[in-house]
Amino acid sequence: MSESNEKKSAFEQVTEKSNRGVIGEFWDFLKYSKKWWLTPVLIAVLLFGALVIVSGSSIAPLIYAFW
Repeated sequence: MSESNEKKSAFEQVTEKSNRGVIGEFWDFLKYSKKWWLTPVLIAVLLFGALVIVSGSSIAPLIYAFW
Protein backbone atom coordinates (compact mmCIF):
# COMPACT_ATOMS: atom_id res chain seq x y z
CA MET A 1 0.00 0.00 0.00
CA SER A 2 2.76 2.45 0.85
CA GLU A 3 4.52 1.58 -2.39
CA SER A 4 1.50 2.71 -4.40
CA ASN A 5 1.44 6.02 -2.49
CA GLU A 6 5.10 6.57 -3.25
CA LYS A 7 4.51 6.06 -6.97
CA LYS A 8 1.71 8.61 -7.08
CA SER A 9 2.58 12.20 -7.78
CA ALA A 10 1.68 14.98 -5.39
CA PHE A 11 -1.10 16.04 -7.74
CA GLU A 12 -2.66 12.59 -7.69
CA GLN A 13 -2.55 12.46 -3.90
CA VAL A 14 -4.29 15.83 -3.62
CA THR A 15 -7.00 14.83 -6.08
CA GLU A 16 -7.88 11.76 -4.00
CA LYS A 17 -8.85 13.90 -1.02
CA SER A 18 -12.52 14.57 -0.42
CA ASN A 19 -14.23 17.29 -2.42
CA ARG A 20 -15.12 20.19 -0.14
CA GLY A 21 -17.23 22.13 -2.63
CA VAL A 22 -17.24 25.74 -3.68
CA ILE A 23 -17.91 27.19 -0.23
CA GLY A 24 -15.13 25.18 1.37
CA GLU A 25 -12.69 26.14 -1.36
CA PHE A 26 -13.63 29.81 -1.03
CA TRP A 27 -13.23 29.63 2.75
CA ASP A 28 -9.77 28.12 2.36
CA PHE A 29 -8.88 30.81 -0.17
CA LEU A 30 -9.93 33.57 2.24
CA LYS A 31 -8.16 31.94 5.15
CA TYR A 32 -4.82 31.34 3.47
CA SER A 33 -4.58 34.40 1.23
CA LYS A 34 -5.95 36.86 3.81
CA LYS A 35 -8.31 38.51 1.32
CA TRP A 36 -11.14 39.17 3.77
CA TRP A 37 -12.23 42.25 1.83
CA LEU A 38 -13.80 39.89 -0.72
CA THR A 39 -16.46 38.76 1.76
CA PRO A 40 -18.63 41.92 1.64
CA VAL A 41 -18.25 42.06 -2.16
CA LEU A 42 -19.48 38.47 -2.46
CA ILE A 43 -22.38 39.12 -0.10
CA ALA A 44 -23.42 42.21 -2.09
CA VAL A 45 -23.30 40.26 -5.37
CA LEU A 46 -25.36 37.42 -3.89
CA LEU A 47 -27.97 39.84 -2.50
CA PHE A 48 -28.21 41.63 -5.84
CA GLY A 49 -28.64 38.30 -7.62
CA ALA A 50 -31.37 37.31 -5.18
CA LEU A 51 -33.10 40.65 -5.78
CA VAL A 52 -33.03 40.11 -9.54
CA ILE A 53 -34.45 36.61 -9.20
CA VAL A 54 -37.18 37.63 -6.75
CA SER A 55 -38.14 40.73 -8.76
CA GLY A 56 -39.78 38.51 -11.35
CA SER A 57 -41.96 36.72 -8.83
CA SER A 58 -45.06 37.56 -6.83
CA ILE A 59 -42.89 38.90 -4.00
CA ALA A 60 -41.85 41.87 -6.18
CA PRO A 61 -44.55 44.28 -4.89
CA LEU A 62 -43.34 43.73 -1.33
CA ILE A 63 -39.74 44.47 -2.30
CA TYR A 64 -40.60 47.64 -4.21
CA ALA A 65 -42.60 48.95 -1.24
CA PHE A 66 -39.36 49.03 0.81
CA TRP A 67 -37.44 51.05 -1.80
